Amino acid sequence: MPAVTQTIALTLTLSCLVIFKLPSASAFLKPSSAPNSFSPARAGSSQQLTSCLKRTITPFAMSTSTYNGENLLESMSRACSDTLGREVNLETSRGGGASGGGGASISAATDSNTGEKYFIKSASASGGGSNMLYAEYIGVKKMSETNTIKVPEPIAFGEHHGAPRDINFVVFEYLEFSGGGNGRELGQDLAKMHRVVSDNGKFGFDVDNTIGATPQPNLPWIDNWADFWIEHRLGHMLKLTGDAGLDKETINKLMSKTRELLSHNPEPSLIHGDLWGGNKGYAKVDGSIVPVIFDPATYYGDREADIAMTYVFGGFGPDFYEGYESEWPLPDGHEKRKTVYNLYHILNHDVLFGGMYLRQAQGMIDSILRM
Repeated sequence: MPAVTQTIALTLTLSCLVIFKLPSASAFLKPSSAPNSFSPARAGSSQQLTSCLKRTITPFAMSTSTYNGENLLESMSRACSDTLGREVNLETSRGGGASGGGGASISAATDSNTGEKYFIKSASASGGGSNMLYAEYIGVKKMSETNTIKVPEPIAFGEHHGAPRDINFVVFEYLEFSGGGNGRELGQDLAKMHRVVSDNGKFGFDVDNTIGATPQPNLPWIDNWADFWIEHRLGHMLKLTGDAGLDKETINKLMSKTRELLSHNPEPSLIHGDLWGGNKGYAKVDGSIVPVIFDPATYYGDREADIAMTYVFGGFGPDFYEGYESEWPLPDGHEKRKTVYNLYHILNHDVLFGGMYLRQAQGMIDSILRM
């Protein structure tokens, strides 16, 4: 039988994140052998990494409760008690890991009163990691509130004020992942989540967040989808990649063609935003195996952007796409737009890892200009 994947670990080194999937509770910070897993070994040039390390999300006001526990576990216990309306006493448990450096740490804790287990991420309150944690908390919370697809339930976000230092933390439900599940159900549940649209009818999100390790702007909210994509997605990545090594005339043509292709007037759906195969799974919940999505880069945008990314590295079978289409068929033109949306992710991979990704992005740009 496949090893049970017990936790998803997010390693933060300064302001750069690397995602790992842990195959067992004891294999702390051991990257998956899957070829598409993010790992330091796949990183690009030192110049790109240095550039990445210097970038942070734009600071924003966080709605944070401060706890003055004798230690981090006590502060998190109080935060969970406030949220759940009962006394919670957290004790260190196996099933998480810890990052190096001054970034985020990943751990697990068990409530000694009930035996219930929780998954925890924490980061220094003085660094960019706290903003990243808050953005993830808000994103997962928005998805959870749709009651459409399973996500790790966000329990509490807060700040521990005290020894050894001030630390922000987020506490999630702990899920036990299995080796497989119903792909058709995953597609149907995702389509149901996509039917949830922004309250203001605009594209964006409540906060900026990250796409992998890279800052992802979502503000200000924008009325028009093509404007949003050009300003907050394509234009943003072109700045980070030095216009992908292309001349100004080609970039202007790309912007014009992108606007033309994104004139289909989509609804501002709630989307995961980073839906590659490593950010979905199947977990045992109340005796059943259910689809789960996690580690999002949530925002309100064209639902096709989520579906497009599932093709970047694969990992989604025909049953997933059949399930999605049975719930909410994609409109005409989505095949062309898939290349537009995935260009964003390939450019991001150039930012993170370098190597072949820039050439791949340039080939995609050529294809878009020929559409």
